[in-house]
Amino acid sequence: MVVEEEAKLESKSKPMVNENLRFGERALSAGGAAFISAVIVNPLDVVKTRLQAQAAGVPYQGSCRLGCFEPNSTVAHDLRGSSSPGVCRITGSATVCSDHQYKGTLDVFIKIIRQEGFSRLWRGTNASLALAVPTVGIYMPFYDYFRNVMEDFTAEKSPSLRPYVPLVAGTIARSLACISIYPVELARTRMQAFKGTQRGVKLPGVWKTLVDAVNPVKGSSSNGQNYRMLWTGLGAQLARDVPFSAICWSILEPTRRSILSFVGEEPRAGSIIGANFTAGFVAGAVAGAATCPLDVAKTRRQIEKDRDRAMKMTTRQTLAEIWRDGGMRGMFSGAGARVGRAGPSVAIVVSFYEVVKYGLHHFHQQ
Repeated sequence: MVVEEEAKLESKSKPMVNENLRFGERALSAGGAAFISAVIVNPLDVVKTRLQAQAAGVPYQGSCRLGCFEPNSTVAHDLRGSSSPGVCRITGSATVCSDHQYKGTLDVFIKIIRQEGFSRLWRGTNASLALAVPTVGIYMPFYDYFRNVMEDFTAEKSPSLRPYVPLVAGTIARSLACISIYPVELARTRMQAFKGTQRGVKLPGVWKTLVDAVNPVKGSSSNGQNYRMLWTGLGAQLARDVPFSAICWSILEPTRRSILSFVGEEPRAGSIIGANFTAGFVAGAVAGAATCPLDVAKTRRQIEKDRDRAMKMTTRQTLAEIWRDGGMRGMFSGAGARVGRAGPSVAIVVSFYEVVKYGLHHFHQQ
């Protein structure tokens, strides 16, 4: 009797009726959610990437080619004493730059708008859309599938393992999505990291960025080693996204179920949006903050242009280098922008996805 009551309570607290939507319908819902999210949060993504690239000492194009980084870092050592025009001089323990150094999230916004134009805050949006729509289109439907299968299995075989289902389902689904679309993620990061020299000048798009990654020297021939560059940093990407997904779903799933259970009525569009947006915002912000060092490592590996160094770097080595060059501050470069992006992004994607599923479910019923 007690088991039956628990089962009823669990069923009532699910965020959605266990509808039988087709995979294509789920993918369409997820793709629409990803499109909206990518456009809204792209400026914060650009800001986060700029801060992380600056901490890595990326040689920017323009009047000041170096970001703000520790003078004893590897990049500083390589460029120390450079007399090339437009390159910051490094004297003693300080860098002599113009006002191209970023001092924080708000400062990045101001300087990008003032020096490059307002539209540059949406630099890489095409890559973000090319990445987000198929990634989320794979991620969310597969999460639903694995969660439903695992919940049915654990309910019968091992009820004590049921709380861990969101963690495992999110991990597997995110891994599949990341591996499938990774080269586009590489292109997006490179497009966002490097600043332009002049307003109105069209910068390389996704395809040109990928071609440049494979053939950094014009006229050079491609080979298998070159194409491996398209997967540079995949390990760091997985090391970031798998824990992010595990943390996110471990918080999001029970939180939204608790909210809907507290409301105590049959889920409607309003309550579904509210519960999923609230749970998604909290889960995304916490997961974004917890995995920030891994995001910094991923960015640093993706923007590395030394082919031999890029192929030999590991996530562990990159994290050690970041700690050596910048300490705790370096490990959490762009944390404010990352948290500010992750919370709304997860909230928008999950709430839009679930409410569209709700609408499709009732459309089929009618």
